[in-house]
Amino acid sequence: MGEEATGSTFGPATNEEWFARARRVIPGGVDSPVRSFSSVGGTPFTAVRGKGPWLYDVEGIRYLDFIQSYGAVLLGHAHPVVVAAVTRAAELGTTFGVPTPGEVTLAEAICARVPGCEQVRLVSSGTEAAMSALRLARGQTGRDRVIKFAGCYHGHSDGLLAGGGSGVATLGLPGSAGVPAGSVANTIVAPYNVVPEIDETVACVIVEPVAANMNLVTPAAGFLAGLRAACDAAGALLIFDEVITGFRLGEGGATARVGVSPDLWCFGKVIGGGLPVGAFGGSEGVMAALAPNGPVYQAGTLSGNPLATAAGCAVLDHVCAADYEELSSRAARFARDLGASITAGGLGAGVASVGPLVGLFVAPPGITIDLPTDYDGARAIVDHDVYPRFFHAMLGRGIALAPGPYEALFPGLAHTELELALAVEVAGEAAAEVAAAMERT
Repeated sequence: MGEEATGSTFGPATNEEWFARARRVIPGGVDSPVRSFSSVGGTPFTAVRGKGPWLYDVEGIRYLDFIQSYGAVLLGHAHPVVVAAVTRAAELGTTFGVPTPGEVTLAEAICARVPGCEQVRLVSSGTEAAMSALRLARGQTGRDRVIKFAGCYHGHSDGLLAGGGSGVATLGLPGSAGVPAGSVANTIVAPYNVVPEIDETVACVIVEPVAANMNLVTPAAGFLAGLRAACDAAGALLIFDEVITGFRLGEGGATARVGVSPDLWCFGKVIGGGLPVGAFGGSEGVMAALAPNGPVYQAGTLSGNPLATAAGCAVLDHVCAADYEELSSRAARFARDLGASITAGGLGAGVASVGPLVGLFVAPPGITIDLPTDYDGARAIVDHDVYPRFFHAMLGRGIALAPGPYEALFPGLAHTELELALAVEVAGEAAAEVAAAMERT
């Protein structure tokens, strides 16, 4: 973007050198498959610092960042409120393995903001939250079967990888090798936006109330309310996976936005302020089944970590309803202008927004995109294979999108109108470059 950071003091001087070094000691050179460039080609850049909406790599190149740690960063990188909170907490100790005030205050902050969520148990990741919520639902109901939706990603636990979105979809995996057939034997995968048949064998239905792991697919009118009614009729529990939507759509997450309350919630990302954290929660009656009070065992050495709880509390205390309203309005304008710019550049574009979440689908010149309503629709657009070209055209101009076509964009409070307008302008240039190259071939 025409501005360089201070040169790297971390070792090798280039992204290629760092990635070669990483591949020698880390499988694939990455600690999470979504960070790899396997679906877009090329070498990942290695970030050394972030500030606000910007990332800086080992070569000193600055990027306008729409990854924002896949939604974990709401205020922007290295926000002073978060940095100060983590610094104060670290000076007192980084982990204790005993109860701390921080875990209580973060749990209180979550419960105070989400209608119907009376208690939460803190864990260390969204995967742990979803895995534990399923165990709790099975323990509560005495049933084994679980319904999830194709394209919704709920972490990498064995029983939930079937039909997953996000990195699973990006890498073209049906689930994962190493998952025994028995682990998914009780997992039913249904199409998103269709209320499935639920009977007395089903323990729970888990759903992303806004699907942000097959890019961005919005819930159809009546879908979530229909799930609520069907679960009630069958005696099954409804679980909202709000690892992405929680405290990003608004103070009360999807429940406050759509007016539907699940029996259990899963949270992560924003509630850690950029540090590893997750949580699952529900009514006091449902949560009473957890050990030490009840028979459903769940534990974690670093659960309620004082650094993560300090960062999470700092973020939740810093934002207010007006911030969410402004961010949602800004994101809606950005989505509209982004789609128009890409289309004017010659590519097909479909851009959706739900609150501050933005989804971007791109297609070859002359193709009109209808925004998908399920995973099959999203996959049909992705199969045009335009995204890798567009991704690199944007990256070469200093705009960092996720290196996979099934990820949403995460404009945050640090992205001002100026940065968003810059991204819109660059997107038109990138689209024109890609369209011209495709027309030549």
